Amino acid sequence: MAERPPLTSGSRSSPTPSIGSRSASFLNSESLGFFSIPFEKFRDDASEWTSAFTLLGTLLLDTIETYFDSRLDLLERRLKKHGDRIKKRTEEALKRTKTPLPGEMLDMFTLDKEVQKFRLRVSSRMTSLAATWHSTKVVRTREKLSFFFGVMNVLISALMLGMSPQWIHIAYTAQACVLLPVRIYTYKKKQWHYFLFDLCYFCQILFLAFLWFMPWSPIMLMSSYCLAHGSLASAVITWRNSLVFHDADKITSLFIHPPFVFTVIRHFYPDAELRFPALAKVPYMPPGKALLVSGLIYLVWQGLYWKFVMEARRKKIESGQRTTSFSYLLNDKRGVIGRMLGAVKPVWREPFFMFGQFVYALVTEIPAVFLLYDSKFWSGAFLLLIFGVSVWNGGGFYIEVFGRKFERELEALRKELAEATARSEGSSNSGRTSPVPSDDEGASSHDSPLMMSKPLPAIQITEPGLAADIHESEEDKKNI
Repeated sequence: MAERPPLTSGSRSSPTPSIGSRSASFLNSESLGFFSIPFEKFRDDASEWTSAFTLLGTLLLDTIETYFDSRLDLLERRLKKHGDRIKKRTEEALKRTKTPLPGEMLDMFTLDKEVQKFRLRVSSRMTSLAATWHSTKVVRTREKLSFFFGVMNVLISALMLGMSPQWIHIAYTAQACVLLPVRIYTYKKKQWHYFLFDLCYFCQILFLAFLWFMPWSPIMLMSSYCLAHGSLASAVITWRNSLVFHDADKITSLFIHPPFVFTVIRHFYPDAELRFPALAKVPYMPPGKALLVSGLIYLVWQGLYWKFVMEARRKKIESGQRTTSFSYLLNDKRGVIGRMLGAVKPVWREPFFMFGQFVYALVTEIPAVFLLYDSKFWSGAFLLLIFGVSVWNGGGFYIEVFGRKFERELEALRKELAEATARSEGSSNSGRTSPVPSDDEGASSHDSPLMMSKPLPAIQITEPGLAADIHESEEDKKNI
């Protein structure tokens, strides 16, 4: 048997792997399959990055979710801390005085009751604010959807005007089939359904009849064009219709005054005479005939409205169970129409109102008859004017209504805090003499609400999101 050759120094520096290490290497290679060890390290690094991004996304969502709630909680904690500070400093001030007499014990008891009442009022106020805040969360999704579709509707309408004007009247019809039934349901539920007999809803039937059943009729064309660019378009100004995207009701009120559709049909629709043969029969608007036809259509609506609403439902209207445009304008003492109607004798108010409406309808149709029907430029300028007024009214709604309502809430809370502090001071100072604070105590007692007569500073909220989420003020009337 041959002897085993001795190990050299090189062989000693590179020992043979043991069975355990070879088996571990075999197991690792078997578990990895065809993946190499460097790729395994890359896979581990990738999994770590994935976990990091998942954690980052979770933290971001949690931050967004609690962003607004944290502001309200912070305000509540500050008010609670302020109330605790008042009670604590009051107790410390009482301990530094002489031993209270029986009459002073009663003052201490009264002071404690005042502090408890103050904390109760602050708690009720914060509960009210929290309830208002959470109620907005319930309708937030609906308002977001309304805002989304409102903005997209403006964009799509602009794109259709530039790319495919022949789809404008189809889009108008599709929206009418959705918005008008929703308006009927909501107004019936709120008992505002007498507003549905106004001229603007009567004209929707007239417009749809011309677009889909009588596009060959010159009478329907003249009456529809004059009414759309007359009293309906000017109602955006007189009734202060506003472009408030998150409010579906205001969007509907703006939708039912549509000069946009007939402006497109007259000036931007390609080969409009083929789809609407009445345009070929009315190359220009005859002033006398146009005003006569639209005036007769208006009188038909006015007669039906007077018979079936103002006469047949007079008892419900006079008792306040139902509201009409006439009763709404009559009770609006801040408006010009309300002041004018208030100056007329009650027996003549309805005839005066109906006659004034008729004259107003004819006067507002004059620009459509003499200028808009023949001029593409002035028609576009007229659309910009009406749209600009609605945008201006919408901006005023967002800034004034929301901001002022939340400002009133904070002002009321500030006044309650100041009154509670004043009552606490009066109770603590009655029947005893306040001690003179030492030099060490002067700094701490100087800032105490019980030791000063200054009112509390106004509490300001710098987050515009809180003010923007408060619901619509009751002073903002329904725009029809």
